[in-house]
Amino acid sequence: MTQEKESKTILKPALITDIDKIHALLMEAIEDSPYYNDEFKQYEKNRLTKNYLLALHNEDPAHIMKMVDEGKTAGFMISGPELGTLWLYWSYLMPEHRKGLLAMSGMRAFIEHWDNGRFHKIATYTKDGNKAAEVIMKRAKYKHICTLENHIFGEDYHLYERPLTKVTKTYDKGLNVEGRFGRFKKRLKNYLTLAGRVN
Repeated sequence: MTQEKESKTILKPALITDIDKIHALLMEAIEDSPYYNDEFKQYEKNRLTKNYLLALHNEDPAHIMKMVDEGKTAGFMISGPELGTLWLYWSYLMPEHRKGLLAMSGMRAFIEHWDNGRFHKIATYTKDGNKAAEVIMKRAKYKHICTLENHIFGEDYHLYERPLTKVTKTYDKGLNVEGRFGRFKKRLKNYLTLAGRVN
């Protein structure tokens, strides 16, 4: 890929070497969000550890997507499979990259990537007052399914879904936890990748 084409890429699966930076941005996104209460923020920080991101990455590198603006990391989209549905857990664009159409272009690229026959739909939550998310959901053809009252730590959440075209007969059920030996193998692979010995 030429440097010119690389700089025009909007969204791409993260490398293992990107995980530290994406995790730091994720912690920033959680902490700075005006839409979530303190209990939820602490829960998300405890849940979405670097090891959790590595487990998602090991399941499929595209679960940790890096948004790119002129060759630089501008944000991320983190997703995961749950019982056959693809959940978009977090989408974040750094403040200095929010002018223009990058957020919408990133969402379209995310949908295009995941409309690959594996899932019936993408699901995600938004909160009251997050007008930017509502606009993106509507433009990207997500449907507001319902408002879940007192759903997470006593707060209301809006459930949005966007249909995809499922072709495969099997389902992505979630993270595959393979026991102590499986975790050791994944850690070894991650270490060797970071050391530049394997891809």
